[in-house]
Amino acid sequence: MNQLIIKDLNVSIGEKAIVKGFNLTLNSGEVHAIMGPNGTGKSTLAKAVAGHPDYTITGGDVLLDGRSILAMQPDERARAGLFLAFQYPSEIPGVTIANFLRAAVQARLTEGEELNATAYYKRLYTKMDLLKIDRKFTSRAVNDGFSGGEKKRCEILQMAMLEPKFALMDETDSGLDIDALRIVAEGVNAMRNSALGILMITHYQRLLDYIVPDFVHVMYDGHIVRSGDKSLALELEAKGYDWLKKELAHA
Repeated sequence: MNQLIIKDLNVSIGEKAIVKGFNLTLNSGEVHAIMGPNGTGKSTLAKAVAGHPDYTITGGDVLLDGRSILAMQPDERARAGLFLAFQYPSEIPGVTIANFLRAAVQARLTEGEELNATAYYKRLYTKMDLLKIDRKFTSRAVNDGFSGGEKKRCEILQMAMLEPKFALMDETDSGLDIDALRIVAEGVNAMRNSALGILMITHYQRLLDYIVPDFVHVMYDGHIVRSGDKSLALELEAKGYDWLKKELAHA
């Protein structure tokens, strides 16, 4: 079993502290959802763990299978088994999805090892069929002119091909209509297995109707203030966050 431990993590942007003493343990096979109001540090957490250079870790540690990843560059963290699905994926005009994914898979091989093209395309098409993605999709430039749903499906295809140990999904539901959300969720559910741990960051309970989490955490003022199961998300949907803020203020 693989394990990702975020231990008393503190993250700042410039002089401003955003994530404050955050703790979470994610095991392979588990799906955790982090919810919370805007500005509480959810996306900052995901980007900092993935190694984004704009975020400074000022305290704590992140352990992947017992090994600290904080000294690793983002590409090293990816090769160690981390994957970050962006809230707003970048467009890469002129680079086809097939070539982009091929380069990403090649980068994970040991030095001197060459990717077998036939085996690569066989695996790519198998994953696309699993995710119900038309094979013509691979000839398009990465995210160039894509709808919100197509961009997120491209992210899920990348995740399927790279087969990470842990996937950090930063507001995957952002900008999606109900049909696109359902399609993307079906792709994520098709990939759920005992070897993959998923950390989903979302504002809305509706995503959790489609991807049912094992654990739900509420993040407020940079750390987790409440944890539970799917019923906690339903409670937040019904009451909003104000009740929780008031409860914390009087604690």
